[in-house]
Amino acid sequence: MITGEGLTIEIAGRKILDGANFMVGDGEKVGLVGKNGAGKSTLLSVVLGEPGAHLRHEGKVSFSGSYGFLPQVPVPGGLGLEPIGFSHVLSARGLDVLDEQLNAARDQMAKDPSEENINHFSDLEERYRTLGGYEAEATMARLADGLGLRQDLLFDDLDGLSGGQRRRVDLIRILFQEPEAMVLDEPTNHLDLSAKRWLFDEIGRFSGSVLVISHDLALLDRSIDKVLALADGRLDEYKGNYTKFLQSRELDISQREKASAMEEKEIKRLSQLADSMRGQTEKRAKTAKALDRRVERIQANRTETRKRESKTTFKLPVPQRAGAVPMEIQDLAVAYGPKTILKRTNLLVGRGDRVVVLGRNGVGKSSMLRCLAGVQAPTKGKIVLGANTSVGYFAQEHEQIDPELRAIDNLDDIVLKTDAERRALLGSFGLSGDKADQLPGTLSGGERAKLGLAMLAAGRNNLLLLDEPTNNLDPASVVAVGEMLARWEGTLVVVSHERAFVEALEPTHAVLLPQEFYDLWHDNYLDEVEQR
Repeated sequence: MITGEGLTIEIAGRKILDGANFMVGDGEKVGLVGKNGAGKSTLLSVVLGEPGAHLRHEGKVSFSGSYGFLPQVPVPGGLGLEPIGFSHVLSARGLDVLDEQLNAARDQMAKDPSEENINHFSDLEERYRTLGGYEAEATMARLADGLGLRQDLLFDDLDGLSGGQRRRVDLIRILFQEPEAMVLDEPTNHLDLSAKRWLFDEIGRFSGSVLVISHDLALLDRSIDKVLALADGRLDEYKGNYTKFLQSRELDISQREKASAMEEKEIKRLSQLADSMRGQTEKRAKTAKALDRRVERIQANRTETRKRESKTTFKLPVPQRAGAVPMEIQDLAVAYGPKTILKRTNLLVGRGDRVVVLGRNGVGKSSMLRCLAGVQAPTKGKIVLGANTSVGYFAQEHEQIDPELRAIDNLDDIVLKTDAERRALLGSFGLSGDKADQLPGTLSGGERAKLGLAMLAAGRNNLLLLDEPTNNLDPASVVAVGEMLARWEGTLVVVSHERAFVEALEPTHAVLLPQEFYDLWHDNYLDEVEQR
């Protein structure tokens, strides 16, 4: 069980929450929802007792029993004794440390089989057995198979894995932990349909409590039984799944609007009636005062209305016109040691093309974009930029953002020379007010994605290379980014596994990996988008 009492959270002078109470009961599956920047990840940091120094908060949060946390951003090197997935997963039960102690005790017992050393080894071995150490590999294998991760990747360096592979390792860790409660921040990022379905089933079978942030509507619909909606400093509770929440919220908003309108009408009627009686007889003057008191009572108990979510829209500036062929890729090859990722990729990207790169995790999509962006040298081949081509790159993990600079200072000042211009651009991407002055690390994952897009807009490039630009965005923003890029007059090469985004983008071409096949876009390729 997870409970929060009287929670007030403030960041950079903005109240994210004001005196909120909530409970995630035993066995409840609860979705925490809200637009990007509403404060969901910030709330989780307070719930987990790890608030940043930039936060001010009051109130009380308590857990009953053990819990596991799946962060939105992976921990570099993992949490195990070794920087590999196997050790990272074992650390969820403390088995990495215990295994090392057990091996040391075994060696000591072999050298000196004293009763003390034998008893010490026996105690460690019993703890190892009780914690499931002897079944650990089989359990990990089952979880890896369910999530579609090759088992040998558990022994690779964690920081060398792709985003999708690392996400699967982190999921294996929290499922292996088997805590009494799970707190999950965007668990389906980078997962394909089969892995998502398997995860939905695992969450459904989990007997403990779950608190999850997710913009994956299928997860919220299939796996939760309560919604906590964070908006405008309030945390409202709705019973049921995400679809029922949307219906209940719309009904609640409509009823509140109707009640408020009726109250306004009554206030106006009584006020006009009271005004008509003033300055007449003493009796009528008393009646007017009585009417004034009725108006005051109605005003003191006015129905609080709720804001409807406005349609999200973004805009990129009109780019400088590039040549007819902004980019040509000739015999591109990428290898990491003995492992070849790309063998011989050839592309001819025309002005105005919107190219989507498709393929499962680990087949070289991000490597390809890094080479095109010039941040990684290809093993072989050549990338030729056409006349007047200016390249902008959006990295999957937002490496283009300087974490030491404020959001506003991350924007190029060559085109936007004044603070007012840069703040206006950030505001158009939903980063208004004090958010412009925050460090990127204090922004939510969705807000960092929007900052990355704003940086591209400030650069005025005419060829954009985008690696998963919609990760961590709310559903409305996912579609809005796709529509923005579909309207844009420049050229795009995009990696995405988000079907709604790709549909809104209206691609012109597709690159299929690992086949290294370049083709005109066909709608049947949409089925390939969610394959990871």
